[in-house]
Amino acid sequence: MARLTSFFQTPALLGLLGAGLFNLGNAMPLRRSSTAAFTTLSTSQISSFKPFSFYAAMAYCQPSQILDLSCGQNCDANPTFQPIASGGDGIDVQFWYVGIDPTLETVVVGHQGTDPSKIVPLLTDADFFLTNLNSTLFPGISSSIQVHNGFADEHAKTADSVLAAVQTAIQQSGINKVTMVGHSLGAALALLESVYLPLFIPDATFKTIGYGMPRVGNQAFATYIDSNVDLDHVNNKEDVVPTVPGRFLGFRHPQGEKHIQDDLSWVDCPGEDSTDSRCSTGDVSNVFEGKIADHDGPYDVVTMGSSTCN
Repeated sequence: MARLTSFFQTPALLGLLGAGLFNLGNAMPLRRSSTAAFTTLSTSQISSFKPFSFYAAMAYCQPSQILDLSCGQNCDANPTFQPIASGGDGIDVQFWYVGIDPTLETVVVGHQGTDPSKIVPLLTDADFFLTNLNSTLFPGISSSIQVHNGFADEHAKTADSVLAAVQTAIQQSGINKVTMVGHSLGAALALLESVYLPLFIPDATFKTIGYGMPRVGNQAFATYIDSNVDLDHVNNKEDVVPTVPGRFLGFRHPQGEKHIQDDLSWVDCPGEDSTDSRCSTGDVSNVFEGKIADHDGPYDVVTMGSSTCN
């Protein structure tokens, strides 16, 4: 929707919340220790994300670049990729694509992210709210489940087109595994896709991998994701975006966080929205501690953004 795009283009309104009245990212106190088991990922486990990291970066590329496989290192990294459809204008409608990776044996759905200097104002501005999912796009989903209204509206713009393209990809390839990827706003859209697509393609299996993902919905949404979605969301160092919108506004991350530490190791954070200092919510207690520069990565060797498309 045009309203969402206009949010991305507004300057940050952090001054309203910067007087110490609120912890913008989370409810306090945050920095507490945890007795839950933490695991450091092995080199091979980190490497297993690499193809999907490039696929998330690919979503920043123009649809024409994806369809003719001229999207630079992002296309080169997954040479057997077969595009099915791609769309969006990158302004009013985020870029998206659907294709087939016969090597990884999955259909891939990618959604474009956005400049962190534009998404942070959106997620810290008071001009958003939690809303129920559209009952036509999400039939049978409980009314207790609510999500960020801007993300829901943006997802609705391309939902039918993505669904049709995924159905075509499954039919053409015979592959019934679907992997949704995205960075930033694209990760939020991929997470909504992970609820939407299984409702219409119940015989497929689904996996979602998001990078620098903001909080998308409320506790009921996080609980639904935990029970129904195979999710990994990777956050880089002191990236501010995963800490907004704030938990004090009713938002909560689901399970599945992989947090890249300052020493470049990856930690598997247990539970939802862990406040341990090894995880994003504990590491960045408010937006003023966060670093927008960490948002684009690198995620292992992959940096997000349109500059990687040539």
